[in-house]
Amino acid sequence: MYKNLRGRPGAVLAAAAVAQFVLALDMSVVNVALPTIRDALGFTPLGLSWVVHGYALAFGGLLLLGGRACDLYGRRRLFALGLGVFGLCSLAGGSAQAPWQLVAARAGQGLGAAAAAPAALAMLTTTFPEGRARTRALGVWSAVNAAGGALGVLVGGLLTQYAGWRWVMLVNLPIVAAALVLLPADADAGADADAGAGAEAPTTGRKDPDVLGALLATGGIGLLVFGVLRTDTRGWTSATTVSTLAAAVVLLAAFVVTESRAAAPLLRLGLLRSRWVAGANVLVFLAAAGQFSAFYFVSLYLQQVLGLGAAATGAAFLPFSAGLVAGTVVATRLTAVRSPRAALIPGALLAAAGLAWFACIRVDGGFLTDVLGPALLTSIGTGLVLAPVAAAATTGVAPQEAGMASGVFNSARQLGGCVGLAVLATVAAHRTGQATGPAALNAGYATGLAVGAALFLLAGAVAIALLPRRRAAATTVPAAVPAPNRPKDRTPS
Repeated sequence: MYKNLRGRPGAVLAAAAVAQFVLALDMSVVNVALPTIRDALGFTPLGLSWVVHGYALAFGGLLLLGGRACDLYGRRRLFALGLGVFGLCSLAGGSAQAPWQLVAARAGQGLGAAAAAPAALAMLTTTFPEGRARTRALGVWSAVNAAGGALGVLVGGLLTQYAGWRWVMLVNLPIVAAALVLLPADADAGADADAGAGAEAPTTGRKDPDVLGALLATGGIGLLVFGVLRTDTRGWTSATTVSTLAAAVVLLAAFVVTESRAAAPLLRLGLLRSRWVAGANVLVFLAAAGQFSAFYFVSLYLQQVLGLGAAATGAAFLPFSAGLVAGTVVATRLTAVRSPRAALIPGALLAAAGLAWFACIRVDGGFLTDVLGPALLTSIGTGLVLAPVAAAATTGVAPQEAGMASGVFNSARQLGGCVGLAVLATVAAHRTGQATGPAALNAGYATGLAVGAALFLLAGAVAIALLPRRRAAATTVPAAVPAPNRPKDRTPS
């Protein structure tokens, strides 16, 4: 499998890391510019929320489909296509003259990201064999991903203040171009022979996509994201929210039934019986909820309570970036010689301690006294979690299902951030009540950060309870493939 790639694994890693950086950057870089965008294009308050919601809906709703598509049609092809769409839509967004044009461009970015993100992770898992090589590659990928999310606040603040809001979209173009230039032509060498082998019906050689499963998954996840996102204006108990979430549950239940019977499923349910896959996806769901809440509430605290501007707020997030990178470096070295549990458990506990420290923020506080220490503790712990969790989620997964596993992992992370942030924002708003003063806002943000700490504690408990103490001995072959049709094992010893 790795024969034709061994000479260029560094190029595959570089392309995947640069792509993940721009996708992570885009999730936070736009947020700082929202007030300026509102004034420039004449958005209504509800319309402005769709600059964020349009991206989240398309990205979260299509990740499973994107992951499976890269198994069936080629990881390199989907990676390049997704990044191309993402770049073109970034250009369209930076050139938007009306609100609907920007919202459409953001949805297009989400569509491109839903193809590129699982393809990038799948290319890494099929290029680097399980063990130290894959752990180190995924450590670099995770560090770049974390740094992109943290630096997005800084980049967004600087660009908005000194270059104009359009550059928060246009900045993506040179990064996308760099990723495409770095992508080697043989990035899919050996993968085409495996694509679809573990998910096709044994009696055919066709690569028929699971259309019904794709429609149900996309509709179910899309409605779930939509219902959660709208709680900021509708509330959790409103008829709109309840009916939307109920429809999402119905569609997702139908998806599970469909996948259990499909000849070529979008998601082979047996994949989730792996303790590595199931445990890592539950863990990343919880960790993403805690991480997103930290970024969100600390950003609001700096601006709404301490009174910092956009650029200064962005600069205050530099310790987050440094800590995330440091945590991933330590986790990569630790996981290379031990089980991912060795980094995941202490990392989750460290992040929980940092967020609990953050929950002590004061109205009359400052950056050095209330932000720097807990930011370093939280980010180092988060880095210890994010680096090995991707490796854990792909441990024991057959090469022909790498895209499927990557789609599930990215979906869990995206949904965790979306659902967790919506829930914690509701908790914070309930604590704040109708008051708008700094003291009330501070109390709400502190409560949200305290709940975030509890989520990381729960993530640590999941790692202890679900993740095996030792790695899987070898790459597994999907149960759906009968013995005569199983692909030859080309995993190097």
